[in-house]
Amino acid sequence: MTASTPSASRSPFDLTGRRALVTGVSRGLGLQMARALARAGADLVITARKLESLDESRRDLESFGHDVLPVALDVRVEDSIRTAVEAAAAAGPLDVLVANAGCNVRKPSLEITWDDWNTVLDTNLRGTFFTVQAAARHMLPRRSGRIVTIGSLTSVFGYAGLAPYCASRGGVKQMTMSLADEFGPHGITVNCIAPGWFRTAQNDVLYRDEEWVRSLTERIPLRRPGRADDLDGIVVFLASDASAYVTGQTLLVDGGMSTGSVRALPQAR
Repeated sequence: MTASTPSASRSPFDLTGRRALVTGVSRGLGLQMARALARAGADLVITARKLESLDESRRDLESFGHDVLPVALDVRVEDSIRTAVEAAAAAGPLDVLVANAGCNVRKPSLEITWDDWNTVLDTNLRGTFFTVQAAARHMLPRRSGRIVTIGSLTSVFGYAGLAPYCASRGGVKQMTMSLADEFGPHGITVNCIAPGWFRTAQNDVLYRDEEWVRSLTERIPLRRPGRADDLDGIVVFLASDASAYVTGQTLLVDGGMSTGSVRALPQAR
C-alpha cells in the first residue's frame, strides 16, 4: 500500500496484494470483517487466543482464494503480541491491522471487582494499544499502512452496568486520535469503527428478551439492530486507498441511534 493515487484502472477499494492482520477472528464480528477484507482481495493473518479455535475460520476464509495464516495471540500478554505480529510480518509486508479482539463484563458498578476491571481494560485498551504499536513498527519504515481500531457506541455514550467497557472503548477513541496525529506524517492512517447494537456472544443474553429488543429497535432510526455484514463496507473503506485522506476518525455504525435519545434501555429479564 502506498500513499500515491491509485491507478485509474484499479478500484480504490481493491485490496488485492495487500496483507491484513485481524485479531479476534474465531467468531462474530471479527470473522465477518475478515471475510469482507478477503472478498476485497486481501491476504489474511488471523488470530485468536487458542490456535485450534481458528480452524473453521481459516477454512471459511480460504474459500475466497487468498492466503490465510492463523496465529495464536493473547492481547493481554506482551510476548504473545510481539510473537504474533512478527509471524504476520514474516509472511509478507503488513499493510492493514484491524485490532478487533475485545471482551466485556456486564455488572452493576458496585459489583465490579479489581480483576473484572483489569480483564476488560487489559484486553480492550492496553491490548489494542500494544497490538497497534507492534504492527506500526513494521509499517513505519515503509511509510504506509492502515490501522483500524474497534470502539463502540460506548466510545461516546455511557450505559449503566458497563463502566469498565465504556472506559475501555472511550479510551480506544482517544488513543486512535493520538496515534493518527503521531503516525500521519509517516503515511499511516488510524481510524476507529464504533458499532452500535450488534448481536454478539458478549450480549446474546440481552437479545433473548423480546421486550428489550423491541425497545432497542424503537430507538434506532433504521428500526433494526445491526447485522454482521453492516460492517463490511466500513472496514474495507478504512483498509483501502478509498480512505487515504481519512485519519483520526471514529465512525459510528449504529443505524442512526446516536442521533437521538440515550434513555436507559430496560433491564433484560
